[in-house]
Amino acid sequence: MNILRQILVLALSLCLLNPISAFAIFEECQDLFPQQQAPSTQQTGRDLCFDSYAIYYSPIEKKPIYTVEKLSRERLSTPHPKRSNRFYEEARLPFAERALLSDYRGSGYDRGHNAPAGDMSNERSMAQSFSLANMMPQARQNNQGIWAKNVEEPTRLYVKRAAGEVYVFTGSTGNSGSIGSSRVTIPTHLFKLVYDPSKNLAWAYWIENTNEANMTPPISYQDLVKKTGIDFHLPLNAMATTPKAASSEPKDGRIIGGWYPIFFDHYSQTKLDQLVQNIKEGRVASIQIQYDQNSDLAKKIGGQLETQTSFIPTLIQSSPPNTAIVTYERNRVIAIVRSK
Repeated sequence: MNILRQILVLALSLCLLNPISAFAIFEECQDLFPQQQAPSTQQTGRDLCFDSYAIYYSPIEKKPIYTVEKLSRERLSTPHPKRSNRFYEEARLPFAERALLSDYRGSGYDRGHNAPAGDMSNERSMAQSFSLANMMPQARQNNQGIWAKNVEEPTRLYVKRAAGEVYVFTGSTGNSGSIGSSRVTIPTHLFKLVYDPSKNLAWAYWIENTNEANMTPPISYQDLVKKTGIDFHLPLNAMATTPKAASSEPKDGRIIGGWYPIFFDHYSQTKLDQLVQNIKEGRVASIQIQYDQNSDLAKKIGGQLETQTSFIPTLIQSSPPNTAIVTYERNRVIAIVRSK
């Protein structure tokens, strides 16, 4: 009897010492995944469930392999809590597998969210989003510039116009060194995969993790699978891919499912000329010009479109949440262009 007990204790100890696996289960949050099916990958990791998102975490690289969110218009349209900025070390991970606050100190890299704080609709999920398990070492100007403005914002805008729930996977891949005593891997590329079941449509942003990264057209779901080695098991048919004619649209506006935003932080004749050309070529169905405080710029853009094309856009005041992190948006004007 004592021998049997010793064997059971030894087996239990081995399980506790090495519970990581390449087969994520996510028992407590399967409903966050399309058809409740987690992706498949050869990378070993730990599955972590949070209130509003889930992480498949690499204990070797000490950053997410991917995160997943199930977003909706209702969730993103509710008043959001103030950004907490209170980063913390993930207590559910063994100490040897954690990224530490000290790892990022003086590294020159931002603690880049995978599941964004801006997607969180209540104080608890906002607080959870600052777990270091949700962070990747991200080039500072990339995080605060191209990633925030040309990836995260367009994704939220798409979700707010989608007919139903939209699944968003975010992660990073590659190795360009490490930071800190924990040796947190610095990824070479970042990705965000957007899947809209109502349209059977999926596309992905693929961005270099550098301060000098340029915005490129979205890549197809199939291309992302090849680049990352992750099978997200999306129930897409053979025709599902990135939106058509992505490469021929304005470089400043990313095409997403038949519409794309063009951001005006100031008056840009180049952006306006491209938009006018698209209208004259019969490729634009409608335009909504959104602004917060800068009504003069919005009216100037609208007036130029009417003068040059006789196309009458709709102007709408759309204020972002009143938090410290969106001050740069106050004077921004966004032209939401719907293509034919």
